[in-house]
Amino acid sequence: MAINKKPTFVSMDLGTANTLVYIAGQGVVYNEPSIVAYRIKENRIIAVGTEAYKMIGKGNKTIRVVKPMVDGVITDIRATEAQLRYIFQKLRISKQLKHSIMLLACPSVITELEKTALKKIAINLGADQVFVEEEVKMAALGGGVNIYAPTGNLIVDMGGGTTDIAVLASGDIVLSKSVKVAGNYLNDECQKFIRSQYGLEIGSKTAESIKVNVGSLAKYPDERRMKVYGRDVVSGLPREIEITPEEVREVLKVPVSRIIDLTVQVLEDTPPELAGDIFRNGITICGGGALIRGIDKYFADTLQLPTKIGEQPLLAVINGTKKFESEIWEIIKAQRHHEDVMGR
Repeated sequence: MAINKKPTFVSMDLGTANTLVYIAGQGVVYNEPSIVAYRIKENRIIAVGTEAYKMIGKGNKTIRVVKPMVDGVITDIRATEAQLRYIFQKLRISKQLKHSIMLLACPSVITELEKTALKKIAINLGADQVFVEEEVKMAALGGGVNIYAPTGNLIVDMGGGTTDIAVLASGDIVLSKSVKVAGNYLNDECQKFIRSQYGLEIGSKTAESIKVNVGSLAKYPDERRMKVYGRDVVSGLPREIEITPEEVREVLKVPVSRIIDLTVQVLEDTPPELAGDIFRNGITICGGGALIRGIDKYFADTLQLPTKIGEQPLLAVINGTKKFESEIWEIIKAQRHHEDVMGR
């Protein structure tokens, strides 16, 4: 690599719900929803992130709102590239991307073809070398787990589109499973419940608000009802209802039970020695789902294993990429040494 100074290290968490960008020496410079808004006639981006999120359910025939990644799968690679270009232009850091080293944290369900496409996007943005790591591994690292120790750790990373469950030991994933039951799915379940129970149509943002404000898996102090506004499915007119935390709790328990079931499957497939480690170390929950009140207690009571919430669960993945930077430089150093040896 013919450059005089050390390349800039850039990492990205390409999540279903949010996209985060970290630049060495600057910290997290971008953390906004993974959403793009287009002007249909010109096929031109008019908003990305928070600005585009505000347009959900409030657009018109001339505007198309796109989620580049749905359920952990890249649904629109061109929108993904356009989103990243727009972000870096907005941040005015395009020059810093030249000859950079880039680390992309991606859901475990993306294909090799999608990984290749993402690497091409990063190279087109200016990166010299691109590394791709699974989000669950970065979440464990960022959540405070010592993944390099020769001991087993169980991570449950509840993102927006998927929940990844993995056993890690000695610096890497031993086995993992993924299910498309996560933050967005919980929102959908809230929408379905409000419609069937109260005959009221609500949008995805309102459902998200319900989950965040009164969602729980165990009783908590100062529980209060929440007013919800929507459209009556019969009259078509605006209407208001009140829902209780207990109602939302029962709605959330069903999908979370599916995550519990998958966790049991992972435990059943775990080698005995590592299973013994997990019995002692317990489970670490990261991602937005970790913020649901009482989820750690729910896991602990159901699985009879100690359970804790990872450090800064919403930022666990991007924080993990920061910690992984030193390993990236070691990999590059080893690559250069190998090239020198082969060139002699």
